[in-house]
Amino acid sequence: MKRSLTLRLSLMLALVVVAVMALSGIVLYHSLARQIEQRDDGALVTRLDQVRTLLGNEDAVQMIQQKPGLFANMLGNTESLLVLRFPHHPPLIEVNPGKRTIPHITPVAANKPLTLAAVSHQYAADGTPFIAAAALASTQDGIGDIEIITGRLMTERTATLASYRQQIVGLAALATLVVMLAVWLLVRYSLRTLHDVAHTTAAIDVRQLAYRFQPDNLPQELQPLVVAINQMLMRLENGFQRLSQVSADMAHDLRTPVHTLLGQTEVALSQNRSVADYQALLGSNYEELERMSRMIDNMLFLAKAEDPRQAINIQSLDLAALGQVLADYFEGIAEERQMTLQVNLQGSVNADADLLRRALANLLSNALRYGTEGTEVRVFNDLHAICVENLGPTLALSAQERLFDRFWRADDSRQLSTHGSGLGLSIVASIMQLHQGRCEVKSEQGVTCFTLVLPE
Repeated sequence: MKRSLTLRLSLMLALVVVAVMALSGIVLYHSLARQIEQRDDGALVTRLDQVRTLLGNEDAVQMIQQKPGLFANMLGNTESLLVLRFPHHPPLIEVNPGKRTIPHITPVAANKPLTLAAVSHQYAADGTPFIAAAALASTQDGIGDIEIITGRLMTERTATLASYRQQIVGLAALATLVVMLAVWLLVRYSLRTLHDVAHTTAAIDVRQLAYRFQPDNLPQELQPLVVAINQMLMRLENGFQRLSQVSADMAHDLRTPVHTLLGQTEVALSQNRSVADYQALLGSNYEELERMSRMIDNMLFLAKAEDPRQAINIQSLDLAALGQVLADYFEGIAEERQMTLQVNLQGSVNADADLLRRALANLLSNALRYGTEGTEVRVFNDLHAICVENLGPTLALSAQERLFDRFWRADDSRQLSTHGSGLGLSIVASIMQLHQGRCEVKSEQGVTCFTLVLPE
């Protein structure tokens, strides 16, 4: 099961917040740790410098013997360490409440100033940081310079940094939860419009195909979606209207021959007829049945042509040979109409031979049927465009727009034609659609030209 868009956005933004908070926390933590370290190192160096100054201004040995508590009071807590001794001699005084091992550190010479570089960073046995520093102090008595060793266990610093880490983790977790909740609420609120569009779309049925969304009233991000939905609804509406019109036209065109067959048969059966009358009736009925059969075949062809899985056999065709076949077939029909047929096709095209021949045959049949008697019908090509041209009545622009609709005829009376079913040009358009091409018509000043444009 896929996660919802709201959940995915919430998780992604939560991860971003965690990453930002973690990075910020790490930077701030290390910055704080560095500042505390510098503060503690400075305090240790200051203490060391104070002890060295005190020893240099007094009789050091005498003061150590008379006032040992003074040095213990200078440390201030039990985590500090102070050792005063002559180098390589036992300590004169050792303040070491924690009983820690005295670190081995090279002392800073008495004549050199103390800096933070004198501090040595170590770790106790339990892993707690321990800092220490050593220096020599000139004395007015004794056998030479006194070595001062001081140090401190950083328990307080460790606890402070641990508390700071816990605060960072807690704050990051809280911020993550708050962001996830806020993003979840905001995304759900933002997607409310999308849900409304989905609910409205789901409620559209065949009675509401004319409904269109108004993109200007929606967020910019949803406008491409609703524009696509509007285009889909327009295609569905047009397809449903064409289907309804085709159903009505097909019912009308089938009703007439069926009524004719019923009427003729009823009249023939009303009384005894001669053999010649029955033969004439059967001949008439055969013509009507043959026309109905052609109509059904054409409808089946159109249904197959609209199937996107329909495969066609594309091959290179010699247009001159195809033109000769068409000229031989339609020469007799042209003579009956007292018309001349001029076929001048050259070159080659990539197409399905049977389908292209059928498309051109339909156009030639149409041109010879509606062209003016005694005129010429021309078939020629310009590269991948094949034209069928005839002289006759000029077609109105409104008629040109509907020529390729099924069952449509220029005769508004919609009377049954004995010459065709009104599907010939629809078949031509479907054949060109199968070839990824197009069919065009142009009619002006008594010249009508149909053009089949094939892809290169």
